[in-house]
Amino acid sequence: MAQARVKAPRGSVFGERFAVFAECLLTGVWIAVASLGVVTYPAAFAAGARHLRRRTAHEGGGWREFVTDFRSAVRGGWLAGLAGWAAVAAVWVDVQAARAGLPGGPLVGAVGLFALIGLAVAGLRAAAVWTPGESWRSLLARAGRRTVLDPAGSFLLTAGLAVVAVSGWVIAPLAVPVLGAVVAAAVAVEERYRRR
Repeated sequence: MAQARVKAPRGSVFGERFAVFAECLLTGVWIAVASLGVVTYPAAFAAGARHLRRRTAHEGGGWREFVTDFRSAVRGGWLAGLAGWAAVAAVWVDVQAARAGLPGGPLVGAVGLFALIGLAVAGLRAAAVWTPGESWRSLLARAGRRTVLDPAGSFLLTAGLAVVAVSGWVIAPLAVPVLGAVVAAAVAVEERYRRR
């Protein structure tokens, strides 16, 4: 017996999409608050991604679940955050060498900057698929492979990071809610990669 498909009214589809967008912006604020611990940003992104995955799957979840996920992710995630800041410091040294006019400085600075962007994309991809109990080391290793094997998705995430940077440069408070949109993009990129 064939089942009849019920078409949702047009207004409800728009309302659902707008609700997801609003949830992304709210999640960006949660991520910003959870990242105030300086090395806690990977855990904040992971908790935000898990929250958005629950939201798009129409499962329950809110601030309390975000905090529970954040606490679970920060156990190993703070080391990933520390490594990220070490990479930023190394690239800063490379850029200073390029500005000082050292031989080969511009090349080293450019390579360092591209490597930092690649690490940021891999970190976003790892956070997008994080689940409680997973090792950050293995998450980042697999995300690094996906970053290379899926250049289109990696480019989309690079563009998302550029939007956050430009938003923060033009209107600093706007960068905070846009973080949630970048996490939503990472979740979508990972889902796209998984389905391929």
